[in-house]
Amino acid sequence: MANSLEFSVVVPVHNEAGNVEMLIEEIVRALDGRAFEMVFVDDASTDDTRAVLSELKSRFPMLRVLGHRRNAGQSRAIRSGILAARAPVIGTLDGDGQNDPADLPDLYRALTRADAPADLKMVMGRRASRKDTPWKRFGSRFANNIRQRLLKDDCDDSGCGTKALYRDAYISLPYFDHMHRYVPALMRAEGYNVEYRDVNHRPRGSGTSNYTNFGRLNDALSDLRGVMWLIRRRRQPGGADEI
Repeated sequence: MANSLEFSVVVPVHNEAGNVEMLIEEIVRALDGRAFEMVFVDDASTDDTRAVLSELKSRFPMLRVLGHRRNAGQSRAIRSGILAARAPVIGTLDGDGQNDPADLPDLYRALTRADAPADLKMVMGRRASRKDTPWKRFGSRFANNIRQRLLKDDCDDSGCGTKALYRDAYISLPYFDHMHRYVPALMRAEGYNVEYRDVNHRPRGSGTSNYTNFGRLNDALSDLRGVMWLIRRRRQPGGADEI
């Protein structure tokens, strides 16, 4: 079965007990007719998220559930899911229900189309009409403007969790905490191409956000310095030929 999978959908979750069932149902509807799996990674939730996911496995045989023994953050949860995934193409969604699974087929088709550039490794969503509070939208715009000026990655919505990417390209990237916000810049530094597509965005289903503007900004200032260092220190051989 693993050899026939087209698509693995990876979803990191932390205290999302009220959102996971509906999200799973939506993924199944969106990908009906495809050979896919869902890999939900519970990042040591303190609510009933893990128990709810465990019960849902009997209804959805394509659902796999990984559980972190300790809380390690969203980037680590995404990485754990992608490392465990069995398909060559990965789709990612945030676990709060704000990303729309209905966008995944379009991103998959754009990534795998016959006339795609040879080095296209990721198609990332761009939230066309955000359903967040004005304060949260302001914080994201502020952070994105700084990041774009420093990294020049052409990404104007690094916080969008809706992505389709090739697994082998992702696992070639350096891992660090919060790297999920810098995947476009890291892909480009590795010599890969990234494209963007407008996607839907919805209000949070239940629960509360795990992030604040100030907390995100504090992390971003440190992360940006590290990412800039990584990019400066990359050296590309222009490919490798077997002799």
